[in-house]
Amino acid sequence: MSVRFVFSEHVTRYFFHEQHPFNPKRLLLTVDLMQAFHLLTEEQLLPPQPASDDELALVHNRSYIDLIKKCSGNDYTPDDLAACGLDTEDTPPFPHMHDAAALIAGGTVQAVQHVANRDCEHAANLAGGLHHALTGKASGFCVYNDASVGIAWLRKHFPDMRILYIDTDAHHGDGVQWAFYDDPAVCTVSIHETGRYLFPGTGDYSERGDGQGYGFTINVPLDAFTEDDSYIETLEAVLPEVVDKVQPDFVISQHGCDAHRFDPLTHLATSMRIYRHIPRLIHRLAHTYCDGRWVALGGGGYDIWRVVPRAWTLLWAEMNDHDLSCSPVPAAWREKWQKESPVPLPPTLYDPVDQWKPIPRRAEITEKNRRTVERALIGVPKVAQKNRGKG
Repeated sequence: MSVRFVFSEHVTRYFFHEQHPFNPKRLLLTVDLMQAFHLLTEEQLLPPQPASDDELALVHNRSYIDLIKKCSGNDYTPDDLAACGLDTEDTPPFPHMHDAAALIAGGTVQAVQHVANRDCEHAANLAGGLHHALTGKASGFCVYNDASVGIAWLRKHFPDMRILYIDTDAHHGDGVQWAFYDDPAVCTVSIHETGRYLFPGTGDYSERGDGQGYGFTINVPLDAFTEDDSYIETLEAVLPEVVDKVQPDFVISQHGCDAHRFDPLTHLATSMRIYRHIPRLIHRLAHTYCDGRWVALGGGGYDIWRVVPRAWTLLWAEMNDHDLSCSPVPAAWREKWQKESPVPLPPTLYDPVDQWKPIPRRAEITEKNRRTVERALIGVPKVAQKNRGKG
């Protein structure tokens, strides 16, 4: 069964300004690297269509959508900006903002539709993963929460499905969590840097859901300067157990790649190694429990030259069952982009971690993360197993 890649250059119109860390050029770099590896065909491309107001309103308030439209032009006031969360340096207004954000949200809806309808097995929308937007407020570089809109679309059209949302961005996936905090059909798992040091300041393991949804919110706040071994140990301890307990029918994963040591906005210390491990584990679990139903989204990632293209190329390679373990970064790609890059572009897909200075508190951080995992997994409900036929 095919794998689809939602993309057109129009998604790069989601652009705040030249000095903003959320730079859509990372998508062009990534797609170009995928093509340099001969991983992306014309047949796989799925041009996004904008989400309708009705689709956005599955998550967002109508009044908020109207305000975003108003603030996308020139006829708005400071009070308008404050009312919808656009009065910050993180998430300022920009021209045609509604159209750009709705296109990304629509791309995620398309990805979900194609997988749910079995038009393809997996799908990716790397422009998506805008997980901080709330029902009535822009936040953390995010205007519309495409991940929540995609989940809500599934909840409306496939009400019997259980959905697992996995978020490995360094920042807590707060917007998705709060959108489904009391919904027992949606389990959210966020593995992120502790909010003691990092936006949005939420995501403690004590946030477990509400009402019938209690236990279906799992947060794993990792200590700052967590490295590969502890990160991968955490993944392997959390995801298989959660998936086995909640028995999902569909996986939507957010692949922010700002947990890397080079990222300028976070404090984790991983290498490219985890960006092979994360999709490999999710891929296996999706086939074991969900008949392969898997949609992958992008997310954060602010070293756009050395980290994002490699991490997302490894994700796409895994979705297509391609092993790039021993492959160098194509010289033609490095030569093309090096003249623009402020840093030397890496010649290999994986980092020379043996040359990196080790973190002094490694043992303490590892033990602290183990205790966090134990607490995070307390009370995850065991859902009755379904008969899993093909379909």
